[in-house]
Amino acid sequence: MQMNNRWNRFVYRLWAPVYDAVLERLFRQGRRSAMEWLGLRAGERVCLVGVGTGADLVYLPTGVKGVGLDLSDAMLARAEEKLPIAGCDIELRAGDAQALPFNDGAFDAVVLNLILSVVPDPALCMSEAIRVLRPGGRIVVFDKFLPDGTEPTWGRRLSNVVSTRLGTDLNRRLGDILSGLPCEIVHDEPSILGGMYRVVLLRH
Repeated sequence: MQMNNRWNRFVYRLWAPVYDAVLERLFRQGRRSAMEWLGLRAGERVCLVGVGTGADLVYLPTGVKGVGLDLSDAMLARAEEKLPIAGCDIELRAGDAQALPFNDGAFDAVVLNLILSVVPDPALCMSEAIRVLRPGGRIVVFDKFLPDGTEPTWGRRLSNVVSTRLGTDLNRRLGDILSGLPCEIVHDEPSILGGMYRVVLLRH
């Protein structure tokens, strides 16, 4: 199944009431590691793209300002329940990760946790994340990727038929997504599920 925004709005409306209860514990380690590597500092401005139910908000340090954006109003409603975050100035907005409604260079950092496997065009999402970063800004990614230079097994292909209907693609390669974009990987480590998920820090 080809990912698209219309389907994502539908499926994440279904996920919203149960997402934290079903998946928050599974992803907690990866989210925490990603936010630690991002190393946000007081006074910095961060964009959390695909903020979902706001599971990353609890890892924001005091003094950070930012915006959490998501396509799904239902997921944003769950994120709203986690606000306010003590010492932080956080705004939630509806929007498309492939067309961020922000000026060029508006942020010191961007969080792309569990969004590159969801959006229809992950390279466009990454390009937009880079666009809204100031020069020298950084992006952190926590997500699942097919290893670069490999093809999915038949089992993984079959699993992906199901997973795309649940709102996520198993078979994207980070190298394909980053190809030709003005950023560099400064840290890349395996994360949960035996390294199927990775935490990657990039600099613009």
